[in-house]
Amino acid sequence: MTPRFGQEATRETMPIPLLIVESPTKARTLSGFLGDRYRVMASVGHVRDLPNNASEVPEAIKGKDWGSMAIDVDNNFQPYYVISSNRRGTIRDMKAALKDASEVLLATDPDREGESISWHLLELLKPKVPVRRIVFHEITEEAVLDAIQHSRGIDRNLVDAQESRRILDRLFGYKVSPVLWKRVAPKLSAGRVQSVAVRLIVEREEDRKAFRKAGFWDLEATLSGEGREFTATLVRVDGKRVAIGKDFDAATGKLGNADVTVLDGARAAALAETLRGAIPWEVTGVEEKPVTQRPAPPFTTSTLQQEANRKHGLSADRTMSAAQKLFDSGVISYHRTDSTTLSDKALQESGRTIRGMYGDAYYGGARRYQTKVKNAQEAHEAIRPTDFSLAPDKTGSRFHGDEARVYDLIWKRAVASQMADAKLLRTTVEITAAGEGGAPCVFTASGKVIQFPGYLRAYVEGSDDPAADLGDRETLLPACRKGDRVSLPGDAAALSLQDLSPKSHETTPPPRYTDASLVKRLEDDGIGRPSTYASIIKTILDRGYVWRQGKALVPTFTAFVVTLFLKEHFRTLVELDFTVRIEEKLDLISNGDLERLAFLREFYSGDGQEWLGLNAMIEKGRDQWGDYPSYPLGEDPDSKERIVIKVGRYGPYVQRGDGGEGNTASLPTSITPADFGLDEALALLTTKGAGPRIVGVDPKTGMTVYAMTGRFGPYVQLGETPEKGKKGAKTPKGTKTPNPRRASLPKGETVEGIPLETGLRLLSLPREIGLHPDDAVPVESNFGRFGPYVKHGEDFRSLESEEQVFAITLDEAVELLRQPKRARKRPFGAAKAPPLKELGANPAGVIIKVFDGRYGPYITDGAVNATVPKGVALESITLESALELLSEKAAKGPSKRPAKR
Repeated sequence: MTPRFGQEATRETMPIPLLIVESPTKARTLSGFLGDRYRVMASVGHVRDLPNNASEVPEAIKGKDWGSMAIDVDNNFQPYYVISSNRRGTIRDMKAALKDASEVLLATDPDREGESISWHLLELLKPKVPVRRIVFHEITEEAVLDAIQHSRGIDRNLVDAQESRRILDRLFGYKVSPVLWKRVAPKLSAGRVQSVAVRLIVEREEDRKAFRKAGFWDLEATLSGEGREFTATLVRVDGKRVAIGKDFDAATGKLGNADVTVLDGARAAALAETLRGAIPWEVTGVEEKPVTQRPAPPFTTSTLQQEANRKHGLSADRTMSAAQKLFDSGVISYHRTDSTTLSDKALQESGRTIRGMYGDAYYGGARRYQTKVKNAQEAHEAIRPTDFSLAPDKTGSRFHGDEARVYDLIWKRAVASQMADAKLLRTTVEITAAGEGGAPCVFTASGKVIQFPGYLRAYVEGSDDPAADLGDRETLLPACRKGDRVSLPGDAAALSLQDLSPKSHETTPPPRYTDASLVKRLEDDGIGRPSTYASIIKTILDRGYVWRQGKALVPTFTAFVVTLFLKEHFRTLVELDFTVRIEEKLDLISNGDLERLAFLREFYSGDGQEWLGLNAMIEKGRDQWGDYPSYPLGEDPDSKERIVIKVGRYGPYVQRGDGGEGNTASLPTSITPADFGLDEALALLTTKGAGPRIVGVDPKTGMTVYAMTGRFGPYVQLGETPEKGKKGAKTPKGTKTPNPRRASLPKGETVEGIPLETGLRLLSLPREIGLHPDDAVPVESNFGRFGPYVKHGEDFRSLESEEQVFAITLDEAVELLRQPKRARKRPFGAAKAPPLKELGANPAGVIIKVFDGRYGPYITDGAVNATVPKGVALESITLESALELLSEKAAKGPSKRPAKR
């Protein structure tokens, strides 16, 4: 609105800058300190992209042979973008806001993707007012105002690098994925980085499959001195080292080092007997070595993902989602970064925090870390808190769940990186005894004493608990000197032998990748970018190439077959160094040292020398792809026919010879490839060929109970499976063939061994225990994905044992359902989360506590849970107000859910 002549323009009618960010949370955070000086709007991520499906392809290009791909490869790889359907309203609102804007500030994230989003916004909005690009790595008033003072234009090199990556990945996916649909199975996908990640996981599983166990023994002596027990291990016999796991070949199980002594059980037992009779032993060496332990650098994107997975079991995707929320809230710096450096401001603030919290002795001075990632460019700083004085214990109820855990890691790691080194004293004691024929047998024991904890006061890298007592991290040995004797208990000697036992060991296969170890491997090899790792792992899980077993990433046989096919026909595309070279060239584009079009032409059409190009690779390979690919397991010793694994419409299956009746069997989804070989395949085919096992007859219905194995594992079935109608036959409208009742077998039960009684009990589930006294809704027990449970409406509680499914009473079930719901799963070894606050006892003597729940903090007395109202700070909650909330919640009764229609 224009003010009338003679009137003074008010702040509301004066044009103000329009500042555009990606996230609504970030927009709210910025508005909090920018006030009405700027109008802040959020694009809510990408506003424009290549079409995701056929319905989004513009009419103008639908008839083109490249239309579905939306990239005109013959016209300089021209991409055809479409506005996302759920962003049209956003663009319309932004165009309306432009009418009252004095200028536009594009403040999307400070990386290539953020630069690209700013460019797309500029292309769509076409503002007639000045446009500036601003970049900040933390959402604080100081950082944002500084960014506004140092604005710039759109960096076309960064945009070209991001657009080149997007086009290249679209060409890869749209050219290679259809080959997998035709030659392997529908709905599969190939990707420049995802296919390499799957290959790594598959090859690790193949290493486990080839692994052969080896057994070896040693001796452990339990000794005591000064009232303290410790363990010493036999390390040398007659000058030769005693074999350990690394001395054996993983593929053969055979000894790979002839210069070691291998003890078997009999020799270890005999040697132990000899050594017991050789008392006294003698301390032949004591070495004390001071050790300086330095803190790790602050987090980069990949190291944050690794540590969150190791310490809290968080997937890369969950870690990045939590970090995004923390960044948008303004409490951490930008979380997509390869850099380990900290700004001068951060160094000063961290120093003040350390001196204030721990004392001057714990400040290590301004530490600067060298970034190890080649050509790090995603951001200028490591991940750190924007305010070091905001320690995790001072955040109150501001963060919950993943955000609280991730912030705790970021704050502690950043602070610890600037603290003093830890000073330790490592002690090694060597003890010698006379073995067979007087041959010297040497034991060693190691101890560790923390002389000055330094950064360990704040943070310990790895899977241990940084809040644990520092003393728990020490291994104390009694004071002893060279020449001291080891005698039997009761003798006057510095040390006494309490026990001497042979110990059996087995070599272990290479560990499967976890999110942490896969991210580390990808980064170490230069494959992809750390900012993309979370989405890559999520994609291979969603596509059925990988599933989780605890933290481990287990490949499916679909991944095996696809990887084998790609290595045979598209080897270059899944080679590690090829993917690395692509990343290097994208870096050159971002730096302005390589022209985007030349890069895309070379990738698609070849370099005229060794590299054919993606298009020629597809066209030349059509006649070489052969029959549907399979993964070989071996040969049937009786029929001499090949046993292979193939992937069909309904998943992987075993096939003998050319298939046919009795020569194929579906693979249960829970099978791990390393544990499934020729013997298991033959057993599965035999079971399938023999048909379902008849367990017995149900006396109530007279129907036969069968036990069989299907795609989802072994199960029991009541009655026959209805025959499918002939192809082309129509089922009368309104009729439906009922499926027979089925129940999965619990762990420990097999198709061959399950008795009729157990089968009938399983088929009787879900078991109705009774009606809940509060609302007369049935309470049931059953087995589920996460084990045995009881259920009331939509409220579930886990049971401790499988037998409880059949034995739990109504009173016991109601009591369990009234207890607060526990977290479904905690990382291995983690303690139960403590309450956020204890408010005191109610009149019945029950302590009222506040816990961090899935949907925020809640108050509980053990029977009733009451959510803490939004906007209420934990510090303001008193026992009286908590009892009032619990009383109101109890009066309302259980939450009533709308009936299902």
